[in-house]
Amino acid sequence: MKIHKEGRRILFFTLLILLVVNIFMFQLNAANRLVNQLIAGASVIVFLLLLQFFRSPYRNLLLHEDLIIAPADGKVVVIEDVEEPEYFKDKRKQISIFMSPINVHITRNPVSGIVKYFRYHPGNYFVAWHPKSSTKNERTTVVVESTAGPEVLFRQIAGAMARRIVWYVKEGDEVSQGEEFGFIKFGSRVDIFVPLDTEMKVELGQKTKGGQTVIAQLKTPGSSFFG
Repeated sequence: MKIHKEGRRILFFTLLILLVVNIFMFQLNAANRLVNQLIAGASVIVFLLLLQFFRSPYRNLLLHEDLIIAPADGKVVVIEDVEEPEYFKDKRKQISIFMSPINVHITRNPVSGIVKYFRYHPGNYFVAWHPKSSTKNERTTVVVESTAGPEVLFRQIAGAMARRIVWYVKEGDEVSQGEEFGFIKFGSRVDIFVPLDTEMKVELGQKTKGGQTVIAQLKTPGSSFFG
């Protein structure tokens, strides 16, 4: 397992700060071994938590043009028909995946195709499962014209802990299913909007793995992966 590039700088400075704090406290409380051990133990726990947050595990990606693959690790918290007001401006099926602080926070392209639309929206930091987070929080919106035909919209949404969304795509880019399109630092959520006739392959509460879990299948003349 490797460490994601978005975490290397944070981990370096966190380690530096923790070392300085521990050296200072050791000099201040040289005679109190228990206090020093507690501080050292807490420092190790903090660093390990950050380390696991920025992990970038190897994934054997599942690729198929008719399928929509989970863009993130997490849990399915929404499957419903909604009005999508930003791009489609009509009814779409929404699938939302909540990413807790212990999940891998890499976000991946759910389909292959061409990026037709991209927008970054600064905003608030409601908890990621709040109904208003999809339209009020800091977020990005990406629309890809999939190689299967239909357009798929996916949205990175910052949560209460997150304060920075990172993205690696722009309009006109050709993207490949399963490749990284961004990273969200700390708790967050990803919304996917697909045509109403898309066949769901996940249920509420189901856990997902980015790049591997099939969440839906697009209705196209060649839709045959699942028979």
